[in-house]
Amino acid sequence: MRVLFGFLSGLLFGLGLVVSGMANPAKVLSFLDLFGAWDPSLIFVMGGAVVVTFVGYRLVLKRSAPMFMSGFDLPGTRLIDARLVLGAMVFGIGWGIGGYCPGPALTALPLLAPGTLVFVPAMLVGIWGGVILRGSTLFTRNQKEATA
Repeated sequence: MRVLFGFLSGLLFGLGLVVSGMANPAKVLSFLDLFGAWDPSLIFVMGGAVVVTFVGYRLVLKRSAPMFMSGFDLPGTRLIDARLVLGAMVFGIGWGIGGYCPGPALTALPLLAPGTLVFVPAMLVGIWGGVILRGSTLFTRNQKEATA
């Protein structure tokens, strides 16, 4: 059941990205081009996402646990350190260069656009490199959840 709801959630998210235009790098780059041919229409997408997230978190966190896991997996710190700022900068630069962030890039992958076919492998290499650089236990934690 958990996999089915994960699939349906991902499908809904992907449809939202395509319908909103977030899977179109030209639209995203137009939104980021504040001093050129700026297209502000994605403000409504982001504003809607903030409202849905704000309300959704308040509703979900009233529960003692998620429906398909034993507990919530929330960040344990609110610390803003150099590593977080550096990661955000690298993410933003990659988004500005390619016009994709990870979700829309994966959503646009079936369209086989040449930019997507370059961006997604580069993104995966970047994620892999980031995990190695910080000595993450990301994959170890997932293995524990899978066996629980």
